[in-house]
Amino acid sequence: MGAGSTIANLITLISKKSELANSLIFTSSSFKTTNNLLAHGLTVQSPANLNSLDIYFDGCDQFDKDLNALKSGGGIHTTEKILASMANEFILIGDEGKFADQLDTTYPLVIEILPAALQIVLQKLKQDHPDATINLRMSTQKDGAVISENGNLLADIYFSRPIAPDIFNIQIKMIPGIVDHSLFYRMATKAVIAGEQGIQTIYPDYDK
Repeated sequence: MGAGSTIANLITLISKKSELANSLIFTSSSFKTTNNLLAHGLTVQSPANLNSLDIYFDGCDQFDKDLNALKSGGGIHTTEKILASMANEFILIGDEGKFADQLDTTYPLVIEILPAALQIVLQKLKQDHPDATINLRMSTQKDGAVISENGNLLADIYFSRPIAPDIFNIQIKMIPGIVDHSLFYRMATKAVIAGEQGIQTIYPDYDK
């Protein structure tokens, strides 16, 4: 399980089916989701104890026809990507408003940065993308920057043009000092979304 309100709703639905719930073992990249799973009496294991998953469910801010997904909110995308890569199936869930033919500039690309590399990473990004706006996440609860669960820094990149997933996936990741970014490139196996037409299942366009 990933994070967010849609995942919380899925946990509630599963917990109401006791026979199903008791047959499953859960794990999560999210502190909040893990606590939610435990509160519902579900069996939880740490991701560190696992090397494969049957299914990984997660939401996103936006996804395209190839199921490239962009996540920006929680800042836990590095661990989310690890779990997604371990899964036989990675299923995106949410509402139809998340779908777009092409990822646009509505949401930022989030990067996790090693603290020692902050200045060189920012310099390199500004050189490569001079029109982009880069905001280091700052805490509202204490003085200083937001620290990720891995002890790193987080920054939001707002691009001035639509994201080209195949290029950005490699280009951004290859900058020394960046741990990972929040673009999930060709990782999802399908998306299950709800909307005016009911429940729809979408498969990657490149598989057709």
